[in-house]
Amino acid sequence: MATVKPTRMELLRIRKQIALAEKGHALLKEKRDALVMEFFDSVRYAKQKREELEKNIDNAYRTLAKLEAVMGKIAVESASLAVNPSISITASTTNIMGAVIPKIHMEEEEKTMPEYGLYDSSVLLDETVSTFRKILKQAIELAEAEEKVKILAEDIKKTKRRVNALEYIVLVNLRNTAKYIEFRLEELGRENFFRLKKVKSKLGK
Repeated sequence: MATVKPTRMELLRIRKQIALAEKGHALLKEKRDALVMEFFDSVRYAKQKREELEKNIDNAYRTLAKLEAVMGKIAVESASLAVNPSISITASTTNIMGAVIPKIHMEEEEKTMPEYGLYDSSVLLDETVSTFRKILKQAIELAEAEEKVKILAEDIKKTKRRVNALEYIVLVNLRNTAKYIEFRLEELGRENFFRLKKVKSKLGK
């Protein structure tokens, strides 16, 4: 406080800083609240995706077990080597309230005919291949969803720290400085008043 000049110009400057800090504080609180809502929506979505994936993995391995029982393990392994899915994966990003969220896009080439022979394969083979391809896509979707949750959680922490810093440090210091300047100006005003009163008294005598 000792370095602060108790002048009206300084008081106006501090009040402007307070107004700016209050505006920033309000905007950051809005951002924090919006991120928290997005975070909980994302957590629910990721949980749903994980449950779907786990259920499909369980179904896929049951189907695979049936297939091996029908065709034999060696025949299934041989057929699996013939499966050559043409998959392309591209990545991009999206912005949510300043948080950069990765987006993963998977595209699979449509095939009119299977790569393995039809004469010695079971209909279960088509079902198994289709299920495991679906699992791959769901695994990518889950990875994207869980990464989004992680990034949002980190951004919420950062935003909370900035909100708290403005509320409990910056604004407190600025308001205390403003009060100090107001107090000193009032003191100076009283001192000037008594000084003028004494001068008038002396002049009157």
